[in-house]
Amino acid sequence: MAEKSTIARPYAQAIFELANANRQLPRWSEMLRLAAAVAADARVNGLIGNPRVNKEELTDLFLAICGDKLSAEAQNLIRLLFENGRMDVLTEIAGLYEVYRAEAERTVEARVVSAFPVDEAQKQQIAAMLKKRLGREVSLSCVTDKNLLGGAIIRAGDLVIDGSVTGQLAKLKVALAR
Repeated sequence: MAEKSTIARPYAQAIFELANANRQLPRWSEMLRLAAAVAADARVNGLIGNPRVNKEELTDLFLAICGDKLSAEAQNLIRLLFENGRMDVLTEIAGLYEVYRAEAERTVEARVVSAFPVDEAQKQQIAAMLKKRLGREVSLSCVTDKNLLGGAIIRAGDLVIDGSVTGQLAKLKVALAR
C-alpha cells in the first residue's frame, strides 16, 4: 500500500491551489483542521472503514457534525474522500496543506523548549534571529522542560538548534569516547 503522504499529496495540492486562487488560505486551514479533528474522534474513526456502515449515511453524519463550518467545496472534498475510501488520509492532507500554505506565505512555526520560562524580550530576540536566518516570518511557541538542566532547543521546520546543557553534555560524551 502506498504511503499516506503519497496519497494525500494530490488532494492537498488541489485544495491549496483552490484556496490560494480564491484567497481563502486561512479559511481552508480552519476547515481542514475541523474535519481532521472530527475524523480523528474515536467514535467517528470507529465508523470510518466499517463495512457494516453505509458510506452515504456516514458522510451525512460527518457533515452534520461539522455543521455549517464547511464551505460547499469542503463538503464536496469530504464526500469525495468518503467515496474513494480515503478518509484515513485527511490528517495528512491537512498537514501537507499547512506546509504549502506556510511556503506561500513565507512563514514558519518555531518551537522553543527551554529549561526555564522564556520572557517576551527573549522571544522577540529568538524570533528575529530565526527570521534573519530563515528569511521568513516566524510564529514562536515556547514550552518549559526541567529535564534540559539549562539552555534551550529550537525547532523551526527542518532546522534544529540544540543549545541545551543536556545536548552539550551528549556532544562532550561523544567527543570523549573517541
